[in-house]
Amino acid sequence: MINKIVPTLQDAVAGIADGSVVLVGGFGGAGQPLDLIDALIEQGAKDLTIVNNNAGNGDTGLAALLKSGQVRKIICSFPRQADSHVFDGLYRAGKLELELVPQGTLAERVRAGGAGIGGFYTRTALGTMLAEGKEVRNINGVDFVFELPIVADVALIKAKLGDRWGNLTYNKTARNFGPVHATAAKLTIAEVDDVVELGELDPESVVTPGIYVKRIVRVQA
Repeated sequence: MINKIVPTLQDAVAGIADGSVVLVGGFGGAGQPLDLIDALIEQGAKDLTIVNNNAGNGDTGLAALLKSGQVRKIICSFPRQADSHVFDGLYRAGKLELELVPQGTLAERVRAGGAGIGGFYTRTALGTMLAEGKEVRNINGVDFVFELPIVADVALIKAKLGDRWGNLTYNKTARNFGPVHATAAKLTIAEVDDVVELGELDPESVVTPGIYVKRIVRVQA
């Protein structure tokens, strides 16, 4: 019997290794898997590369993970906001590497990784510092920058509902990066608000099929 539900957050993050590349869902606080992040801090894996839209807010969630000293590098689109003091301090002190990627390019790099695509050409970042060292190709008289896919060891995502097969639905805009992240990792772990019986999820409403998900853990809303 297929049953991907694990009983605790500690079981959910067990085995995440030092040096892992970790995709973290969320757009700011929306859809950020806060409980899984806290569990990863407790688990202690270090020298991590984190891929996320932001670089943390305040002192919780992703910011807390950065503050713990477990992250070597972050790949993101919006590292600095009014309350991103943790990132700012670490980066200025030379304790954290940053790879800045435009938001659409970031999403497409992850999608390409999940789809097995070897890379793609885009005009975004052409002629800027973000394109330095990258291949530029002229296609029909227009220059494009070549971007590589992102493939991760682990994805931590948040969904609204899941079943024991790993099928997931999301809550409105909390969906954001979750679906693409789920496809691009060897180990996708989802925290969900509730677990339902097989057949309760409308197949037409399932956003992430269970084939992409290895572990599910229910957390209290």
